[in-house]
Amino acid sequence: MSQKKDLTGSEKSKIVRYLAEGCSSLKIAKLLKRDHRTIKRFIQNSQQGRKKRVEKPRHKITAHELRKVKCAAAKMPLATSLAIFQSCNITGVPKSTRCAILRDMAKVRKAERRPPLNKTHKLKRQDWAKKYLKTDFSKVLWTDEMRVSLDGPDGWARGWIGKGQRAPVRLRRQQGGGGVLVWAGIIKDELVGPFRVEDGVKLNSQSYCQFLEDTFFKQWYRKKSASFKKNMIFMQDNAPSHASKYSTAWLARKGIKEEKLMTWPPCSPDLNPIENLWSIIKCEIYKEGKQYTSLNSVWEAVVAAARNVDGEQIKTLTESMDGRLLSVLAKKGGYIGR
Repeated sequence: MSQKKDLTGSEKSKIVRYLAEGCSSLKIAKLLKRDHRTIKRFIQNSQQGRKKRVEKPRHKITAHELRKVKCAAAKMPLATSLAIFQSCNITGVPKSTRCAILRDMAKVRKAERRPPLNKTHKLKRQDWAKKYLKTDFSKVLWTDEMRVSLDGPDGWARGWIGKGQRAPVRLRRQQGGGGVLVWAGIIKDELVGPFRVEDGVKLNSQSYCQFLEDTFFKQWYRKKSASFKKNMIFMQDNAPSHASKYSTAWLARKGIKEEKLMTWPPCSPDLNPIENLWSIIKCEIYKEGKQYTSLNSVWEAVVAAARNVDGEQIKTLTESMDGRLLSVLAKKGGYIGR
């Protein structure tokens, strides 16, 4: 009987089963029509088990070199381990050792994203903070739009997986599979909306005003008392559809003008507390790397997540405005984070 190629997975499973039934290696070879030497070799290798991994000693560096690495890591944010060690003239250190050394003194992080702020932007942010420093922010309605995609942010699809388990399959689609544009507002401890922008509608001045008429004004603003409308301040950012002459004139006809329409500094998402609400909602709808198969399903998830945001969370966001204004002034118009 001639030798054949390596045993298949199916044949190996049969060998284990035959051995459990008490069959000899010779009998198994006849049953599988394989060479007896092949069967014996497989049984011997299985009985020996896997060889234990020999831990190699870590490459040692001196205390002086360690201090140089620490200084280089501080001076070179986001650099690779190789670049850090090369800047210290330390060579011959394997990647695993470099990373183990750096883990004791640093962390792997992504660069923070923030809008560019030039000198003019900073001056306008300071002027805005001074203007509204004595404002009662419980009367301000903070508004904004958010786009949610079917796939969500790629960086959130990570998490712990048990040993022996396979990572779940994640769909990969262009533009995140498409998405939904959502508008909402917060005032004091109340959430206004969220409202869904009709699919395929691009928000220009006319469509934005019509959207506000159909949702915000008809479904929420009209139900409020005259005293509430008199004291409410409407906030929106400087998106072209918001700040255009058409939109400003349209809001003025609705009674939202002059001091009732908050001016907004350029490049300042960090000053709008509703941005934090969007973060809360996104963390909920995309937890555990969740993806969606339809626009309606992701919209339903947004609505469900918004309902779970209680009044205390919203109140914490709106009451943070005094601190944000003071931070802007303290940083001379600089970015304050969120």
